[in-house]
Amino acid sequence: MADHYDVLGVSREASQDEIKKAYRKLARQLHPDVNPSEEAAERFKSVTHAYDTLSDTERRRQYDQGGPDGQSFGGFGDIFETFFGQQGSRGPRSRAERGQDALVRVELDLDEVMFGTHRDLEVTTAVACENCQGTCCAPGTSPTTCSACGGAGSVQRQVRSILGMVVTNQPCAQCRGYGTVIEHPCETCHGQGRVRANVSIPVDIPSGVDSGLRIHLPGRGEAGPAGGANGDLYLEIRVRPHEVFSRDGDDLQCVIEVSMADAILGTSTTVGALDGDVDLQIPAGVQSGEVLTVRGRGITRLRSTHRGDLDIAVQVLTPAKLDGKSRKLIEEFATRHRHEAPRLAREKQGMFSKLRDRFGR
Repeated sequence: MADHYDVLGVSREASQDEIKKAYRKLARQLHPDVNPSEEAAERFKSVTHAYDTLSDTERRRQYDQGGPDGQSFGGFGDIFETFFGQQGSRGPRSRAERGQDALVRVELDLDEVMFGTHRDLEVTTAVACENCQGTCCAPGTSPTTCSACGGAGSVQRQVRSILGMVVTNQPCAQCRGYGTVIEHPCETCHGQGRVRANVSIPVDIPSGVDSGLRIHLPGRGEAGPAGGANGDLYLEIRVRPHEVFSRDGDDLQCVIEVSMADAILGTSTTVGALDGDVDLQIPAGVQSGEVLTVRGRGITRLRSTHRGDLDIAVQVLTPAKLDGKSRKLIEEFATRHRHEAPRLAREKQGMFSKLRDRFGR
């Protein structure tokens, strides 16, 4: 397995910021949206797995000490093993290995994010071979003990060194260190214990997720060779833009167009929100850019039952064409209420600034 530091291209003394920058640079180059090749997809999985390990302080410490996915470099035994091979038999190695992690992109609509949703994801992945049940052997057969090493997985060799003749244990070339030989491999999986297949994975996606969030599903990745444990599955979330509503954290935002008459006199109306109709009271004298807030009608917060708000920004529509009678009425109104010339005003802070682009549209 490749060293996580080498995969990210950083030193073992790299800071968390350096690790994050290296990951972001590689992710931009290898993301399936940018580089659809299979080689890039495999590298992207490796980069993601390396970053998940090294970005977590505790997991990185375990890795550096030779924990999960790590290699230990301390101790005299390891030094001698580096020069002379294994010192003493540690037994045959297992054919079973952990499967690779998988990354799946999931696109959601905004209304699915509001309360969470269920998806049955169709993916192509490695699954345990049903014909041999992961044993790698043809049904009715089993691995046989290696005749070269007697099942030890290693053989002794005498090596001349600066210390004289040294007896070392080297992995057996005949069985490759497994201690057994599969004489009759499974014809379905060709002795791998797993096959590629299309599977449906049921997933409950919680409310409040946002684009860029990754959901970690332990043990739902690819099956390992020879009955090895499954890797993990990561879901990368992308929320599709909505034509009416936008999002600010857990709050929803939209714009309502109000006629000049209704803005002056006030009115009541019904707004079709993502989770049903909302009765809205528009007060008399409302101004463009003013925000009317409906509490608790936004998105349900991640890992919570609390909901954000629905913020509705008002845009007052000025009629572009008037008939003679209407124009006369407006002129009379203007005569009564025009006390000074138009002037520049301070920009209203808050939602009007955030939704200026929507007004412009």
